[in-house]
Amino acid sequence: MEKKRPMNLDLGTIRLPITSYVSILHRVSGVAMFFAVAVFLWMLDTSLASEQGFAVINNLFENIFAQLIVWGCLSALAYHMVMGIRHLIMDSGFGETFESGRLTATIAAVVAATLIALIAGWVFIW
Repeated sequence: MEKKRPMNLDLGTIRLPITSYVSILHRVSGVAMFFAVAVFLWMLDTSLASEQGFAVINNLFENIFAQLIVWGCLSALAYHMVMGIRHLIMDSGFGETFESGRLTATIAAVVAATLIALIAGWVFIW
């Protein structure tokens, strides 16, 4: 029996719900954090090796490119943490319906965006 249902193979026109986007970005932020660990370990090792190493890392933060890397790493951490808490809550049985999943995804996205904005203020302004 052949199925006669329509098929949409144009990925640019597929409309996913917000729950799909936050889940996909949760995985992407996990991969980004994997590489961020290397950056932070290098910074920690260099800053603890000597006074000159600490000065190098301290001076590194005057460079906008270094600030962007640190902001990106911390943003991935904040996003992954917020969405991970959302997944843990859903694993415990809350928010499993489509409507509540969409609501919790929206709330978690707003919380993550707020944290990312605060991190930007901390990295770039202070």
